[in-house]
Amino acid sequence: MKHSVKTIWKGDMVFEADVNGHKLTMDAPDEAGGTDQGPRPKPLMLVALAGCTGMDVVSVLKKMRVEIDGFSILVEGDLTEEPPKHYHRMKVVYEFSGKDLPMEKLKKAVDMSREKYCGVSYVYRQLMDVDYDIRIA
Repeated sequence: MKHSVKTIWKGDMVFEADVNGHKLTMDAPDEAGGTDQGPRPKPLMLVALAGCTGMDVVSVLKKMRVEIDGFSILVEGDLTEEPPKHYHRMKVVYEFSGKDLPMEKLKKAVDMSREKYCGVSYVYRQLMDVDYDIRIA
């Protein structure tokens, strides 16, 4: 299987990517020559991790018959100081809400995503520290 994304320069610092038939506009802030029409590319790496692991966790919890009322994922990335600036550490915070949520099942679902299913997490963990925390709100 192969994925491909075509990205077209739209002028200044604006680029538009076609991702699975959805348009995604990326841009730089004003001080970097952009017009702030979309997110910067690097934070989209954080989005990719959150989406990938989030979909896994929801799927696994559904199979375990764990009902959650709410679920959010906060991904923080620490950038290096020197160019090329890149993430050298990430932290993923999984926050669940619901009644009588079993922490052991939440942890198992998160671990299964991290260790078995989420390809984004797999790649990132080869390159940097990726820590996580699970919270029940």
